[in-house]
Amino acid sequence: MINKKQHQVFLGLGSNLGDKEQQLLTAIQLVGERVGQVVRQSSFMETEPWGFESDNKFLNAVILCETEKTPREVLRLTQQIERDMGRKKMVNCKLTNRKYKDRPIDIDILLYDDLTVDEPDLKIPHPLMYERDFVMKPLAEIRKEER
Repeated sequence: MINKKQHQVFLGLGSNLGDKEQQLLTAIQLVGERVGQVVRQSSFMETEPWGFESDNKFLNAVILCETEKTPREVLRLTQQIERDMGRKKMVNCKLTNRKYKDRPIDIDILLYDDLTVDEPDLKIPHPLMYERDFVMKPLAEIRKEER
C-alpha cells in the first residue's frame, strides 16, 4: 500500500452562539475524526465580533491538523462540520460586503502547507487572516511550538 503525503493545515475556529467552549471542543473533535489528526491547539481567546455588530462575543482558537486530504476536500469537510453543528446560510454584511452573522461555529482554512490557492470559493492563505488578531495571536501561539 502506498502512503499518502501528510499535509499541515491550520484552521481558525470561532463560535459566538450557545456554549461556545463546547462548540469549539466539538468542532476540534469532528475535525480530528473527519479531516485528520489534530496535533496542536491554541488556547481559547474571547473577542468582539469582526465585520458585523452583535451582542455576542466570540470564542476563537486555531488548530494544526495533519491530513491526507486535498484543500478542496478539507473545505468540503469543514463546511459539512459547520452544517452538522447548526450553522445556517449567511446574509451579506454591508460593512465588508461579506457574509457575517452570529453562528455556533465557523471554521476557516488559514494555511495549507506552503500552498497558495486563489479560486472563487477557496483562498489559501486566508485573505483576511493578517487583519484579525483573533487569528494571528492563536496562530503565533501554536507556530512557536513547532520550533
